[in-house]
Amino acid sequence: MYRFTSLRSVAGPARRRLAMPAFAPLRFARAYATPAGQPRPDDNSPTPAGLEGVFGGGRRGTHKPSTTGNSGESSKEAAEAKEESELKDLRPRLSDETKKKKAAAGAGGGGGSGGSGGGGSNGNFGGMTPNQLLLALISTYALYTITSPGSGNTREITWQEFRNQLLARGLVSSLEVVNRTKVRVHLHNPISSSSSSGSSSSSNSGPQSPNTGPAPYVFTIGSLEGFETLLRDTQDELGIPPSERVPVSYHDETSMMNLAVQLAPTLLLMGFFIWMARRSSSSMGGGGPGGVFGVGKSKAKQFNEDMDVGVRFKDVAGMDEAKEEIMEFVKFLKEPTKYEKLGAKIPRGAILSGPPGTGKTLLAKATAGEAKVPFFSVSGSEFVEMFVGVGPSRVRDLFAQAKKNAPAIVFIDEIDAIGKARGKGGNFGGNDERESTLNQLLVEMDGFGTKEHIVVLAGTNRPDVLDPALLRPGRFDRHIAIDRPDISGRRQIFKVHLRPLELSPDLNIDDVAEKLALLTPGFSGADIANVCNEGALRAARRGGENVTWADFDGAIERVIAGLERKSRVLGKKEKKTVAYHEAGHAVCGWFLENADPLLKVSIIPRGVGALGYAQYLPKERFLFSTQQLQDRMCMTLGGRVAEEIFFGEITTGAQDDLQKVTKTAFEVCANYGMNPDIGPVSFGNREQQNEGLQKPFSEKTAEALDQAVKKMITDAHKRTTELLTKHKPEVEKVAQLLLEKEVISREDMHRLLGKRPFENQDEMDDYIEQQLDLNKEVKEKDAEEAKEAEGSPVAAFSADVKRLE
Repeated sequence: MYRFTSLRSVAGPARRRLAMPAFAPLRFARAYATPAGQPRPDDNSPTPAGLEGVFGGGRRGTHKPSTTGNSGESSKEAAEAKEESELKDLRPRLSDETKKKKAAAGAGGGGGSGGSGGGGSNGNFGGMTPNQLLLALISTYALYTITSPGSGNTREITWQEFRNQLLARGLVSSLEVVNRTKVRVHLHNPISSSSSSGSSSSSNSGPQSPNTGPAPYVFTIGSLEGFETLLRDTQDELGIPPSERVPVSYHDETSMMNLAVQLAPTLLLMGFFIWMARRSSSSMGGGGPGGVFGVGKSKAKQFNEDMDVGVRFKDVAGMDEAKEEIMEFVKFLKEPTKYEKLGAKIPRGAILSGPPGTGKTLLAKATAGEAKVPFFSVSGSEFVEMFVGVGPSRVRDLFAQAKKNAPAIVFIDEIDAIGKARGKGGNFGGNDERESTLNQLLVEMDGFGTKEHIVVLAGTNRPDVLDPALLRPGRFDRHIAIDRPDISGRRQIFKVHLRPLELSPDLNIDDVAEKLALLTPGFSGADIANVCNEGALRAARRGGENVTWADFDGAIERVIAGLERKSRVLGKKEKKTVAYHEAGHAVCGWFLENADPLLKVSIIPRGVGALGYAQYLPKERFLFSTQQLQDRMCMTLGGRVAEEIFFGEITTGAQDDLQKVTKTAFEVCANYGMNPDIGPVSFGNREQQNEGLQKPFSEKTAEALDQAVKKMITDAHKRTTELLTKHKPEVEKVAQLLLEKEVISREDMHRLLGKRPFENQDEMDDYIEQQLDLNKEVKEKDAEEAKEAEGSPVAAFSADVKRLE
């Protein structure tokens, strides 16, 4: 049973009340009956948010209509008078501002045409800077968002709020389904307050669209079919006639916000690259800000006079000639007039070349500490980055800083990273950043306008790959070779590194440095520093108060052969094989005249794959004969031949020996010109051949080389077999002693085999014997002195004191 009441059936007084301004929005509203079983909205229910203006902000029955007449006209006249007074106050200020703008426009009008003014367009977008343009775009978008329909005061509601507060009260004019996901609720158009003063609704011409009313509410739907079914059922429940049901429209919209979100990453990326390109093109010049984020700025570290580098020339040992050359550069910078008045030109630079660890960078640090002029240090790899043009820009910036601080020294470590010969870098087309950096370096070192007193030092391990234009006089005038130190240089370096160590009282720095220099042939300065540091670490590890000779001895073994592998336990057969292998090396070296003197043999596993090792003392030779190289090859093959003689089989333990023998044989045949079948030719070593795409000899010559190398190794193997077969008992003695002690020394070899059977013992052998017997003589002398002093009163008194303590 439905109760139905229509506002159109209300009598006269009620209709006159509806014409009041507060109730004007209800003229087109309908109130529909609610089924008895459904809760009917109460007249005193709370007003939906946003509809307070429709219902007067409270209950409909308590709203008081506004009065019209003389009071309204008087208030209107007062407002107009107030507005007129405000306009009078604004006119003087507006005129002053207009004059100022005209004056500014006249002063800057020449900037766009002649370039002399300051207020022209300056190449920007319509006279706007990029920041102003961006602000204008943001403001435009914000204005569009605010003024776009349905985006200002739209509030999202639920279906229940829509049904009970809007649809049931007859406030809904139409529904608009947008993109099949959201529904906008359009309400009936309210009649303006001016209609209450006599205007009629008949003034509206033509029918209105159902979606022209305000849409302050929106709700989300799950599916379009479910929404249509639910809306139809709800209107049936509310008893809305079919002719008066809410119309529904459908359309798709493209939100500017969604479009902006979709295009934002692409636009931002494009804008970033455009901005980066403009910054790069404008900032890559010398002395510029360094390009984008400063990537074109030099990364060189600057050391001034007041900065303590911590290294001086007294800390650099073993390279006296190189130190003198570098000190001469420092004198050039400190007293340039002394040389210029004689007509001499200050050298532009010097190349420090040598193997790794020989002290090139250390010498540069000492130069920075002694020069008393600004010192710039940079690595060659720091010039080239992923961006094109960064390398040349950093070179320009580096020399610009050096020129500002002239006289100055620039040190480029590992210059082969950018200084390789052009055309050999493996670049097959495109832009080569390394070559561009090298070209800029060549120009900065010896080009137009290079009169400043700037010296460039460079360090490299491979001077053979540098570009010839870089090495010519005028750029790098001096080529300073820093090789591995000889025994005298090692002695000086050991003294430098032994000075801060706490040595045992029975050790003298000079004696320790002398003996360590003898035991470390071929060591670089870095290896020597590592030996001293490792000795101190071993002393600290065992809890000692000072460093003893045993610590240095273990440190040398650690550096040469690697860490002792105590966890690797060899079986009896493997241990015996290793012992005979090392004994074969030792016996071959003992009975071959040109072999290196043996120092120590060990079968303790060390390092990654070494199950044993033999330590020799190579003589410091600068020239090698064919016989000397053949003796070395025989000594290297001694381990494999010993396995064949005593076990009748071979193992993989001789792999490293075979590699060394093959390399030596190839050098003899292909590089040294010592093979009669190949002839006096030199094809370069294997490293140089691998760098080229084509071998420097024909296939026929390659075949002849293979045969010559194989024959040379075969002859050495045959000779070694004859030697060890002849001295088989000696090999047996040495192997058994190795199995017993695991480590034997030169003294043990003397006791087992006697002195080496060569009459012409060279100076090195005599020197070795003298130095190795030095500690033995000192110990014997100390023992004799202690024995003689046992019966003296002083010794007795000392013994009593010790006993009392």
